[in-house]
Amino acid sequence: MNPIHDRMILFATRSYSHLRCNLLASGQYEEGELETNTFPDGEHYYRILSYVEYKEAVLIGGTISDTETLELYDIACGLVEYGVRKLNIIIPFYGYATMERSTKVGEIVTAKTRARLLSSVPQAYFGNRVICIDLHAEGISHYFEGGIRTMHLYAKPLIIKAAKELAGEDFILASTDAGRAKWVESLANDMQVSAAFVYKKRISGTETHLTGVNADVKGKDVVIYDDMIRTGGSLIQAAKAYKEAGADRIFVIATHGLFSSNAVSRLQQSELIERIVVTDTHPNALQFAGEFVHLVSVAGLIDETLASLGRPQF
Repeated sequence: MNPIHDRMILFATRSYSHLRCNLLASGQYEEGELETNTFPDGEHYYRILSYVEYKEAVLIGGTISDTETLELYDIACGLVEYGVRKLNIIIPFYGYATMERSTKVGEIVTAKTRARLLSSVPQAYFGNRVICIDLHAEGISHYFEGGIRTMHLYAKPLIIKAAKELAGEDFILASTDAGRAKWVESLANDMQVSAAFVYKKRISGTETHLTGVNADVKGKDVVIYDDMIRTGGSLIQAAKAYKEAGADRIFVIATHGLFSSNAVSRLQQSELIERIVVTDTHPNALQFAGEFVHLVSVAGLIDETLASLGRPQF
């Protein structure tokens, strides 16, 4: 068989085996096999067991930790070394995304240094592509260097579908603060609903105070959207502000569910939020999936994107 017409061969780092399984279920990919091991001294061993020469490869892995980032880097380098003709690196969650710029002298822009690291992966014959999902800052995709191509994939279709399933057609789409207001307003326009945000006053480097809501939410269902949920503190503050302004039911949608520092317990115990919907871009979200936290997969979105990419013609 002409290798140009083979199915893409699919690999994933250990933390993203769930997305690998979801994509393999479509039957559109060849299963790539890896052998991994961790030695007693903490060093890691990787071996590519599948034949990859001349094949187009897909590697899924998020930069959710330094260990995960290096695993993604090592496997990517190995795939190129063993002859893949094209490498597609899917990064569902891009870590350090909130460190996309420096605000104080001497601060290191870690979002940029991570991009530089992944940009140093050797180039496959037909090049490397990085696909990120709902980046915290648009400019991060431009931090990748050299011949690497980038694509910023938006989870907007999943967000719209989730919002309508939660609240029907008549609701207000809201943000946690004015910083996300422009993005939320654009999304609200797509859904033909009203948008809202809360005003914040910064008290100190770690403390903010909400001063008001910009829209009339009285008697309305409110769907709060944010790109990620970390500790849930800002989300609880915003939900409280909307509730005090007269909102009826409050739902939350986020692309990335990090859920650190007992976030899910805090959000549930606040008794402000009916339900949270997140995607599976971060593996932490999987352990909290249930009645309160509903999980939707980005596998279909990734599959559609990969299917739409051009193939070399000869």
